[in-house]
Amino acid sequence: MSLSNSNTSFGRQAWKRLRRNKGAVAGMLLIILAIIVSVLAYIIAPDGTPYANRMMLEAGGQKPGFHLRLLALKQDRELSTVSFFSRLMNGQQDTLSYVPITEWHFQGDTVVVDRYLDEEETAREKYSLSRVLFAKEIPAGDRLQEWQEAVRARHIQERTYRLGTDKFGRDILSRLLVGTRVSLSVGCIAVIISLTIGIFLGAIAGYFRGVTDDVVMWGVNVIWSVPTLLLVFAITLALGKGFWQVFIAVGLTMWVNVARIIRGQVLALRELPFIEATKALGYGHTRTIVRHILPNILGPVMVVAAGNFATAIVIEAGLSFLGVGVQPPQPSWGLMIKENYNFIITHNPMLALIPGLAIMVMVLAFNLLGNGLRDAMDVRQ
Repeated sequence: MSLSNSNTSFGRQAWKRLRRNKGAVAGMLLIILAIIVSVLAYIIAPDGTPYANRMMLEAGGQKPGFHLRLLALKQDRELSTVSFFSRLMNGQQDTLSYVPITEWHFQGDTVVVDRYLDEEETAREKYSLSRVLFAKEIPAGDRLQEWQEAVRARHIQERTYRLGTDKFGRDILSRLLVGTRVSLSVGCIAVIISLTIGIFLGAIAGYFRGVTDDVVMWGVNVIWSVPTLLLVFAITLALGKGFWQVFIAVGLTMWVNVARIIRGQVLALRELPFIEATKALGYGHTRTIVRHILPNILGPVMVVAAGNFATAIVIEAGLSFLGVGVQPPQPSWGLMIKENYNFIITHNPMLALIPGLAIMVMVLAFNLLGNGLRDAMDVRQ
């Protein structure tokens, strides 16, 4: 049997074993769902503005299911409509401004509203129809009725905040959906960085052994001795606070575990007959490592990648909670906990618990998938 056929057969058997693992399948489905949500976040989110940052201070700190009526006013300045791709990537600026109201009625060419201030107080305000529709002319006769119908149909809106609002009156559900991008992105970039460095150093240490192994493992032990969070702080402070900096910082702290695992796998493989055969045939070290050793350790690499993905999500959430990760107003699950944790001891603990539950579910999904990959790719089975 050829090597390619053997690999194909092993891959099919591993896939069958993975499909029989209900936990791994559930984790994989959750991850796929999270990827779809992160891609379509601005399309499916109730608040499709950049960073889901539509503030309404009067509605701040409300519980899940909070319902509010709004009067939508046209902006004083015209905003161009962006393309679908731009909206998909960055959202769309609001073309309307919103006034929270409880009651309203028409009074000639004026709409009279009771503005919502809090759960107990309102304030009577009047807006001309020309102000609502941002038009220069004053309506009269049949034109007045047309304008009233336009306001009733398009500018009196009902909105339900299904997961409540934060202290700034922003929709928790929208920020949770957009924040999925940060968690998946930091996991992906961190895993790529950690695998690139860890596989390279682990492979050369295990293959060449001797002085090379001693130097690499000395570096691994030094990095390993530094607390992960402290190392992330140092790298973050050196690179600065921001979106990309936290990706690099997390990735540069996770390669040591990869290097140790890869080194152990390479040490075991380099003594096998097929590696001795490559040396006898005169193959170079690079070809032997890349073409013959690394393909045979893909199983452990995939397992450690899934584990590192989960770890990266937790580290990023911790950094954002401490204020050195993703910066406002960009939504991050850790930052959402920081902004709303005061509500835990007051009347609305769900504002902080909801992003915490999202972190827990996503980390659990990657751990379940990692455990499933470990069992499915175990050659002893």
